[in-house]
Amino acid sequence: MPKVNISLDADLVIDLMLLSGVRNAQDAVELIVRDYLARGSRTEAVTGNAEEARQPAELESRGPEVE
Repeated sequence: MPKVNISLDADLVIDLMLLSGVRNAQDAVELIVRDYLARGSRTEAVTGNAEEARQPAELESRGPEVE
């Protein structure tokens, strides 16, 4: 897997390390990012995506169809 180097504020990295309980800065950032991505996937699985939510609302706004 390709690696990317970024620079972050030291205070931010220390907060991440304390939050994650990891002593290595790179591991702490990786854990936080992976958790953030997994949480987004779990939220989408529970709530559905925006496209699914929009469809019923569009049908209701049109009102009853007359044939």
